[in-house]
Amino acid sequence: MATSTSGKRLRRLAIPTLVFALVSGTTGVAGTASAAPVGSSGNGNGAGYFTSGSDKKATLTDGADRRPGGNRAANPKAAVDATGSGMYVVELAEEPLTTYTGGVSGLARTRPAAGNRLDVTSTPSQVYRRHLDAQRGAVAAAAGVKVNAVYTTAFNGFSAKLTAQQVSTLRADKRVRAVTAAQALGTPSTPPAAATPPAANPTPAAPSGAEQSAPTDRAGRPAKPGPGTGAGTVIGVLDTGIWPESASFAKKMTAPATWHGTCQAGVAFVAEHCNGKIVGARYFADTWLAGGGSVPDGEVLSPRDMSGHGTHTASTAAGLALPNVTIDGRGFGPVSGVAPDAQIAVYKVLWGGMGFDADIIAGIDAAVADGVQVLNFSIGSELGDWEANTPIGVAFLNASLAGVFVAASAGNTGIVSGAISNAAPWVTTVGAAVTKLDEATAKLGDGTKLVGGSLDALPGGDARPMVFGEQAGSPDLGAVYCEPGSLDPAKIKGKVVACALSDMFGSAAEIKAKGGAAMVVFDPVGNYRINSIFNFPVVYLPTEKQAGKLFNYLMRHPTDATVSLRTGGDGSSVPGIPSVADFSSTGPDKVTLGVFKPDLVAPGSNIIAAVSPAGNFGRQYDAYSGTSMASPYVAGAAAILRATHPEWSPGAVASALRTTATDTVGTSNPLEQGSGFINLPGASDPGLVIEPTAAELVEFSETAQPDGKALNLPAISLREYDGTRPVTLTRTLTNVGKARETYRSSVSGLPGMKVTVSPAAVTLAPGKSKTVTITLRRGSAPWDRYVTGSITWRGTAHTARIPVAARPWGIAPRPYADDGEEFARMTNGALGSVQPGFTGPLAGRSTGYTPMRRDSYSMPAGVYGGVFDPSAAGVKKVDFTVPANTAGIVVETSTDDPNANLDLYLYKGNTLIYSSDRFWTSDEQAYKFLPEPGRYTAYVFAQVSGGPVVDFDLSHAIIGRDAKYAGATLTLPSTVERGLTYGFTLQPKKPLAEGDFWAYTEYRTKGGVVVPGNLVYTQQGSWQ
Repeated sequence: MATSTSGKRLRRLAIPTLVFALVSGTTGVAGTASAAPVGSSGNGNGAGYFTSGSDKKATLTDGADRRPGGNRAANPKAAVDATGSGMYVVELAEEPLTTYTGGVSGLARTRPAAGNRLDVTSTPSQVYRRHLDAQRGAVAAAAGVKVNAVYTTAFNGFSAKLTAQQVSTLRADKRVRAVTAAQALGTPSTPPAAATPPAANPTPAAPSGAEQSAPTDRAGRPAKPGPGTGAGTVIGVLDTGIWPESASFAKKMTAPATWHGTCQAGVAFVAEHCNGKIVGARYFADTWLAGGGSVPDGEVLSPRDMSGHGTHTASTAAGLALPNVTIDGRGFGPVSGVAPDAQIAVYKVLWGGMGFDADIIAGIDAAVADGVQVLNFSIGSELGDWEANTPIGVAFLNASLAGVFVAASAGNTGIVSGAISNAAPWVTTVGAAVTKLDEATAKLGDGTKLVGGSLDALPGGDARPMVFGEQAGSPDLGAVYCEPGSLDPAKIKGKVVACALSDMFGSAAEIKAKGGAAMVVFDPVGNYRINSIFNFPVVYLPTEKQAGKLFNYLMRHPTDATVSLRTGGDGSSVPGIPSVADFSSTGPDKVTLGVFKPDLVAPGSNIIAAVSPAGNFGRQYDAYSGTSMASPYVAGAAAILRATHPEWSPGAVASALRTTATDTVGTSNPLEQGSGFINLPGASDPGLVIEPTAAELVEFSETAQPDGKALNLPAISLREYDGTRPVTLTRTLTNVGKARETYRSSVSGLPGMKVTVSPAAVTLAPGKSKTVTITLRRGSAPWDRYVTGSITWRGTAHTARIPVAARPWGIAPRPYADDGEEFARMTNGALGSVQPGFTGPLAGRSTGYTPMRRDSYSMPAGVYGGVFDPSAAGVKKVDFTVPANTAGIVVETSTDDPNANLDLYLYKGNTLIYSSDRFWTSDEQAYKFLPEPGRYTAYVFAQVSGGPVVDFDLSHAIIGRDAKYAGATLTLPSTVERGLTYGFTLQPKKPLAEGDFWAYTEYRTKGGVVVPGNLVYTQQGSWQ
């Protein structure tokens, strides 16, 4: 953790900046993230308590950073250098084995018929593979390329190190479909550099940490292997490898007759480690080695897992049922994979938590050829997908067409909407849900109760003295974060130590080693509700609001602070159980119109499963959080459905899981929960399925800018539809039940939308299908805002529900949800622009300009560089009344003191509407477009004061939607075309006084349809 030269912690960065510092590809969370943030005071001096870089919100990925001083993710060299030379994935034009349907003279079809599986050992497959080998060799020879990895099953092509000229040559070759630079993905975890792999042990012993027994059902009764436990299926896990000695895999099993895989030996991994439960294991590092030269420190070139991520995901999906797991001597009860009798095939594609797509494609290719029925992919991209139909996406499509179900993590970037990983429509993209409270309560000496989380044994009982780390050690060494070596044993002995969030494992170890009684961790900028096991009393308070209350209590009681810590709480840390985890990435899919993501949510918070001792303090089991943990839950469920219904396609399995999901607590918004929380018993007998055809998916994959709304998916997404005209879609319902049944449709939610389903009722015999037409019209639904709801078909014995989310495009497209700032809503009257989502005439009006009211205030300084709390010193509260039919409220702060830093928070009651607090500036702005009427409160917080008294100005404007202010002329184009950007001006009719002015514009198009427009600001200087 960096420190400033003055020994003080620096100022925090803005959220729009910090989100790009989120770790690449986070799909699991372990431990915590960093605390507060960064910047310069502008006067050359450090300011405040909190550090440079601490605002990165590095959502630690499962086993990552479990050592003091962690966060050392593997850092591969860039795949391609500035000249265009480097590692590439080359996709050839001919189809791979999974999708070849014939057409080449003398070569029979290899794509399996619907309901059948690919047989790579068949004569047609072997002959066609030789043909692909010959074609690949010819293409490579023509370009003078040395092939690295070869793909033929789920992807036809190869990886290679290419020069820029070779790239051009290949792209010009008609036998080549695409040439793309290799991309790095993964989970940024690195095993300890000092880790030593165990000696190869052909006969894995039952380790400590778990008691073995026969599998049990969820009520603890013995469960016989069968379809309900996933028997006969193989789940392929693309990840960091596996720890084969774990009790979760300690069972000899016979490989299925359809299994064609192998057990690849390597460092500390021998063939005997594949005991049948682990039916096969392979590793893929060709591109990693070609790009980086060697595996990262602490890694081994074999299928062995040295971090824990792969072992955790594998055991979550298919680990054996164990009656009790102990971690650091504490019992945590029974643990079982979702499909405890499914078998596991290991494909190690990550090295130090990171890997190249070229190696991942090789793993997918091998898994499909080996004969897996399900694939789990707990790997993601930085801030989600950035393009559709990537090489990995194409490989997953071909795997799906060959009968392989793919579950993948949605990502852990809940801080921003639209940051969805693995958003292809043929992949089941899984968000994380909280299913266990694991609460803990810190009661402060003034009676304040703060409900956070803990997985550790807490002392309970009477209050104990508490000390802030910054007051108990060296600020220069990071005492505010309780960093290793920073605390004074004499000042913390027997006390509870409060620490700002950074490296929680390192902080806990520091306090424990120096005699502290417990640790309370607070996050000055707010983070995610996650817990880890520290083998020491630790309570984590994840919200900024809690941080403010605790910090300011400590400031008021520097020598007599007390706290009592107890296990349990009042349920206030989450809306309820199950609820969507706050770190879980939310929709919409920002890449593709008409695709709905995430698909559903599953348990992903505080999941206890097997891990690698090498990366987890020697533990055999540990608690991880993340969508990495939710995805294998769905993979295990899919294995059970595949075993129960072997005739079902991957699309049918996905539909069954989605149409039977149930609402979470706290939200029914499908952008957050997808179809809802997984309901495996219901999915086993869904009644109806809704699945796209292979032809639909292939066409989607071959389109440069695909729109998935017409795909026969069990969801409807209208992200940027034209609200001036109806949208008509079809969905085909298939009865997979055992009896004839009549289903009647109904619509819920979708306020302001007019939705019709025709026919309203369908009667289906088993195996029969019926296509229904769904028409959606915007009635009074708001423009440029989402409305959500669902369409449900109810029969006598079954119910199938699909979610709907619709956002009519008014003045700006938006690949994000409605949280945070209004996208493209505010503009300059002299340089205005609008991008309509409709075609036709355009007219408009404005309110004219109203001045901002500026008031001057003074307040006593509070804590230098502190944390905001409404009741803290150094906070000024100003109330506003917002009447009905208000277009917008804008509030701004300013000060002439260059040494002060002000933050601004806008509340309605106890609800935070907008915060402007992230930059080193006092020119903060908070606003709300079309606000609800009522009482609003602006809090101005002197995060850093320039002196004992803070002087500042607070300006505000409340712009009425139908008000008539100083006249202004609105100049617009008379007609517009959807998607094009048009300039406009709003010019005052008379010179304006000094200061800032605001106006509201509103537009009309054909039929007199009214579209809310912009909040427009100006100054007289803009017109001189």
